[in-house]
Amino acid sequence: MKTIFKNNAAVFFLSISLALLNCNCTNLNKGASPQQMVKDYYAAYEKKDWSLMEPILSKEFTFTSPAGDDRINLNLYKERCWPNANKTKRFDLEKIIIDGDEAYVTYNGWTTDDKLFRNTELFKFKDGKIISNECFFGTGVSFPNNTNTGK
Repeated sequence: MKTIFKNNAAVFFLSISLALLNCNCTNLNKGASPQQMVKDYYAAYEKKDWSLMEPILSKEFTFTSPAGDDRINLNLYKERCWPNANKTKRFDLEKIIIDGDEAYVTYNGWTTDDKLFRNTELFKFKDGKIISNECFFGTGVSFPNNTNTGK
């Protein structure tokens, strides 16, 4: 038994290390939790990387916001909203509330010129993907035309 362990110890520890590293990867399959998909959604904006966003959004994805977006489809969302990634510095997720196939997220966001925007968003999930996002702009600090600054 000692010989088997000695001969396979490196393989065993390598396998455990890879498994532990994989725990912090972004969602690359349909097995991610709603909380991880939400975190991946905002990480995609921070990294300005659509390839991180695409696997977590359903082909039936819709987006709604007070800026005139009324259940726009995935293609229009990418065209109209995704360019905001270039103006986004970071998100500080204040609260994530998961309730079944829904999640409410309240956050402070920061633009690349250090302007604050604060929103709450309602995500809905179906078949392991985000099927909709309804954004509610915060009073006086809605993106992208706010004047509040901070660091």
